[in-house]
Amino acid sequence: MRRLVVSRDTIIKKKFEVLFREHFTGLCYFAHKYTGDLDSSKEVVHSVFIRLWENRHSFDWEKPAKSYLFTSVYNRSLNFIRDKKRFINRDDLTDPLHVEEAAYNDHLEIAELESLISSSLQRLPEKCRKVFEMSRFEGKKYAEIAEHLDISLKTVETHMSKALHILKEALKDYLMVVILLMFKNMNRW
Repeated sequence: MRRLVVSRDTIIKKKFEVLFREHFTGLCYFAHKYTGDLDSSKEVVHSVFIRLWENRHSFDWEKPAKSYLFTSVYNRSLNFIRDKKRFINRDDLTDPLHVEEAAYNDHLEIAELESLISSSLQRLPEKCRKVFEMSRFEGKKYAEIAEHLDISLKTVETHMSKALHILKEALKDYLMVVILLMFKNMNRW
């Protein structure tokens, strides 16, 4: 029996590629919040990944890297702002009316989105909606849902696929709003 030996460098390279594929786009949107420019955001995120690659042998690949990546992008974005002298108008930051208006607009966007999601969920066939709610809102695994509803695992998968397709269609015009709200709220955690 022949054993395949995989080098540590090969494993690191694969993990790096997975991190890049999974997080690049989200990190660009996150950086865009600070840089105000998509090209600059990509530049910031690229520099973070380049630095990670350069330090790949000292990086702990066993720990989740998501928080490291977002923290690094945040710091690089602030450096970008400082270096390019793109300071935010301090009057905008301290003006209570401006802050109140921004919060009000966020609440309107969230309320509109919640309403759209709710109405989209109500349009799903009953069994399909139940499967989706058990999975997404109750955190149940597909096998648990199948057992609880006395249906096959394949049927659960089919219902989830159908529900996600319908919701994706219904919410396609709101994708950017969802992403921006997600990242805006991430900073509050």
